[in-house]
Amino acid sequence: MLDYHVHLWPHGRTADPLELRLEQLGVYCAGAAAQGVEQIALTEHFFRFRSARAVVEGFWDDAGEPVLAAAMAAYFDDHATAELDDYVTAALNARAAGLPVVVGLEVDYYPGRMDAVAELLAGYPLDVVLGSVHWIGNWQFDNLDSPLMMGEWGSRGVEDAWRRYCDALDELAATGAVDVLAHPDLVKVAGRRPDPALLQECEVRIAEAAAHSKLAAELSSAGWRKPIGEAYPSAHLLQLFAERDVPITTASDAHGAPDVGFRAGEIAAMARAAGYRTLRAFASRTGYDVALGGAR
Repeated sequence: MLDYHVHLWPHGRTADPLELRLEQLGVYCAGAAAQGVEQIALTEHFFRFRSARAVVEGFWDDAGEPVLAAAMAAYFDDHATAELDDYVTAALNARAAGLPVVVGLEVDYYPGRMDAVAELLAGYPLDVVLGSVHWIGNWQFDNLDSPLMMGEWGSRGVEDAWRRYCDALDELAATGAVDVLAHPDLVKVAGRRPDPALLQECEVRIAEAAAHSKLAAELSSAGWRKPIGEAYPSAHLLQLFAERDVPITTASDAHGAPDVGFRAGEIAAMARAAGYRTLRAFASRTGYDVALGGAR
């Protein structure tokens, strides 16, 4: 098994120094091994890094809505405090020391700025880049701890949120800047789903976006820790991926040692039930297949 979505820092302000976080990697890998996970991908959020902020600065103003824009700017003030060079070097050193890690990032969709993002990433020896949609315009629809952001669900409506999420995911996939669509139906995180017809339409759109762009999709246990109470993607969306030969990674989206390899056996069972027998691993941004249940 793989855990291809692991973070060094918990949510919130990046307070701990990188060196302290990297000391925990041995604990991460031991916890992963205990869950039958043989390889983990370090995929810290792109927005944690000062150089990342420099290339996406101000995207939150493009959507208007000054109250949300101010909240997003403050979010970046809290998070963009580390150095990308230090992160990549330290992760490479961890691998050289024998830990079963690959080096990656989780990158959000920044409309109109993805070419600049890709140019920055091209300068680093990354193995895998996850692509995510955590916000629609400047609305952080999955920020469950923010009354401001959660209040937007009532004014925007579930149907509009799902449609706009699919638009953003389509656009992100088409940029070619990422390798894997992370938690591909994340818009369900707060437990809000549209009517069955629109839900099916959206799931087909998500599956088609991955297939047309030749991306892998992530099967993540993280949704079991959220109000939605199920894996990302849903069993139906996972079946749509399988029907279109979209390869998958498996992941926990851990932000700390206790969640590394979270419910790995259950997501392996989901993958097998959908017809998967292999997982997609990555090295130097190139995918290769490993047996479901192991990694090379």
